[in-house]
Amino acid sequence: MELAVEVKGLRKSFKDTEVLKGVDFEVKRGEIFALLGANGAGKTTVVRILATLLEQDGGTATVNGFDIASKPGNVRNAISLTGQFAAVDEILTGRENLLMIARLRHLANPRQVADELLKRFGLTEAEGRRVSTYSGGMRRRLDIAMSLIGKPQLIFLDEPTTGLDPEARMETWKIVKELAGGGTTVFLTTQYLDEAEQLADRIAILHKGRIIANGTLAELKKLFPPAKTEYVEKQPSLEEIFLAIIGTKEGNHNE
Repeated sequence: MELAVEVKGLRKSFKDTEVLKGVDFEVKRGEIFALLGANGAGKTTVVRILATLLEQDGGTATVNGFDIASKPGNVRNAISLTGQFAAVDEILTGRENLLMIARLRHLANPRQVADELLKRFGLTEAEGRRVSTYSGGMRRRLDIAMSLIGKPQLIFLDEPTTGLDPEARMETWKIVKELAGGGTTVFLTTQYLDEAEQLADRIAILHKGRIIANGTLAELKKLFPPAKTEYVEKQPSLEEIFLAIIGTKEGNHNE
């Protein structure tokens, strides 16, 4: 089994608040991995550490086989990061945004790269318009397209559908599935449980600085109390599983 990400005992504090208290998980190459957690659980902190934007206080992590502390340059060359808000230049056109990133990455054929991505993400007709005129879904598509310039092996999507309308969310889901289908490893953070349920090959739940559950949706369902059989056995949703797991942990801490 080849691993794209391996995290052991990751710790991080801000002033007197310990945000990560020894986080452990693995991400396989080519899978969609979802990190779930409520607001303030530490999801973005994990992503920033793995993307070498923030130093950990303890523990180790490797991304694509490179240690984040000793080989940050190698890590950055292998990844791309798309944050909660589209990092696009609204004054430039869609094409100009793509050309700018392609040139910053010193690619030999920036125009060809822009053409291919505009077509792939359905933005060809809007390529000459300023991004300030784009809808939320179009901005997110452009943002992800920009993230793929240079063909990163691993892409971090930090709450990529926050603030999007239902149609734009569905567009983003389709793109994520296509990325994984093409061999890209996708590390997704989200607070939308239906999003993880629809997209993820494996799911980890981060709660109060620790991973309290980790596995496939089928494996997580086994942690849920047995379904009552009446006429039809009702399978629990990921939302019910999430709340049950967190409730169990809360109960254990209070004992």
